[in-house]
Amino acid sequence: MIRQALVRVIQGENLSESDMQQTMGEIFDGHVSPSQAGAFVAALRVKGETVDEITGAARALQSRAMHLDLPNPLLNIGRDDINVEGETILATSDTQQSGTSTFNISTATIFVVAGAGIKVGRHGCRAASTFFGAADVLMNLGINLDISTSDVERCIQEVGIGFLFTPLSRGPMRHVAGIREEIGIRTIFNLVGPLANPVQASAHVLGVYQASLTDKMAQVLQRLGSREAFVIHGEGTHDEISICGPTHIARLREGRVESWQIQPEDFGFERARFSAIRGGSAADNARIIRAVLDGEPGPRRDIVLLNAAAACVAAGQDDTLEDGIARARESLDSGRALQKLEELVRFTAGCAPFVRKEL
Repeated sequence: MIRQALVRVIQGENLSESDMQQTMGEIFDGHVSPSQAGAFVAALRVKGETVDEITGAARALQSRAMHLDLPNPLLNIGRDDINVEGETILATSDTQQSGTSTFNISTATIFVVAGAGIKVGRHGCRAASTFFGAADVLMNLGINLDISTSDVERCIQEVGIGFLFTPLSRGPMRHVAGIREEIGIRTIFNLVGPLANPVQASAHVLGVYQASLTDKMAQVLQRLGSREAFVIHGEGTHDEISICGPTHIARLREGRVESWQIQPEDFGFERARFSAIRGGSAADNARIIRAVLDGEPGPRRDIVLLNAAAACVAAGQDDTLEDGIARARESLDSGRALQKLEELVRFTAGCAPFVRKEL
């Protein structure tokens, strides 16, 4: 199947959802060579992935991914840290890089959202050569990520936050781990990875690396049965709502997708220079997140408020982004967001040693 699919994509032909599901299933099952898989996803990227193709790939991954036993409603705040290029906000895994272009905004957002009373789950792959991703920042915040899946379930139920970062060498993505670290561009793996969140959330806030993908990914989420979703691409930040310029948004609500663009000034925020939200190493970014949670004012706080607002609306807590901003601001100002971080540190510190076979 892979050879025929590769030829069709190279010729500019779009694949059906079922053909894509079968092809990606072969890749996730390890029946395709790395060179074939790499050529296929690169050709897809050049052609441009369709809604059918992304949906088929997502179904193939979801059917092979682990699932946690948790009641909904839950919120998935998703982005993928693996693969980088000039258009993305993360630095490469090369140890010579100085750090991230921005601090880990989505990580800070999760604590604010949890402080607002929303249960949220985040998952992803953890590469051995990544020094600036979310997993590394969380560990610098004092969070133990090496806990069992049953403890992650308890963590979401009791604390309201769950993080599950598995090594690239495990799960259906293990067969493309080398490709993902070596290829140097974001591909369809980055699009479907956040859709395989084990918490099986019904609401999502997803960041994408191109504005043209916002509407497509919202349609994919609709096909996959999601209830509510924001898919976002911001100027200068890409995977998050931006404080530096316009942000493209596609919202899934009541089975329909609506797209529009927002500006930070629309919500009373002063437009910031990109340098104001610049990040650094994992330790640097952890310090920045703590400062935001401690109440430090400025553009870093503003961008977290904007992104937390989208999460509050997607989770059904608020009807408008303005109301979501007010809820997020109260989560920060009351100290509940910081309290969630401290609760998570204490909870994960008390968990039994990680049992790898559970993953």
